[in-house]
Amino acid sequence: MKISVATLLPDLIKEGLKWGILGRAIENGLIDVDVINIRNYTHDRHRTTDDYIYGGGAGMVMKPEPLFELYDELNDKGKKPYVVYASPQGRVFHSTLARELATKDELLFICGRYEGIDERCMTMVDDEISIGDYVTSGAEFPVLVMIDTMSRFCPGVVGNYDSVINDSHYHGLLDHENYTRPSEYRGLKVPQVYLNGNHKLIDDARLKNSLLRTALKRPDIFSKKTFNEEEKRALAKLIVELYRDVE
Repeated sequence: MKISVATLLPDLIKEGLKWGILGRAIENGLIDVDVINIRNYTHDRHRTTDDYIYGGGAGMVMKPEPLFELYDELNDKGKKPYVVYASPQGRVFHSTLARELATKDELLFICGRYEGIDERCMTMVDDEISIGDYVTSGAEFPVLVMIDTMSRFCPGVVGNYDSVINDSHYHGLLDHENYTRPSEYRGLKVPQVYLNGNHKLIDDARLKNSLLRTALKRPDIFSKKTFNEEEKRALAKLIVELYRDVE
């Protein structure tokens, strides 16, 4: 996968790409990320990338010329990227969307600042994506979130792909509870089912816990979930167990 990031703060993006699983993936050539300084496509001595808003209003808007020239250069090189504009007005980022983006051969993320980009630049944008209903001072951090999330779905990036499959939201459910040693700490014990070595019982317990967590913590996700047969059986068992507990 080739990712380009157009930004006014290239050092911020570069620093964020250095660490952890994502940093190793880039170092090992599993993901190719090119950080592009938008100011390189300006033509005045002040390298101006923003200007006043037509019609008046607070703030500044990013100029169209640098972004169009940057986009043209990528296309002239034979690279027709799928362009993502990180914006609080876009559709909300989620796991399924991350998997979808991870299938793209060429991606260009545009990081807006100030009051955003000149509206004419939207003619080059394929997808407008938000990481939540709030506003950050710039799109660099949201773009790093998206790249990090996407990278987990690229082959070889995560050593044990089972950990990706078991992540929260992968199957439309939150992840189950997890414990490690010691089995008892300050009077708090790990549930016995996770200690007995019976993997069928462990899998059943984890699925029921995942269903319960999703229903309690994220009822919005739970209400939209389409359950498969295994999940329906686990849900039925969970309801019976909870009913017995309250009798």
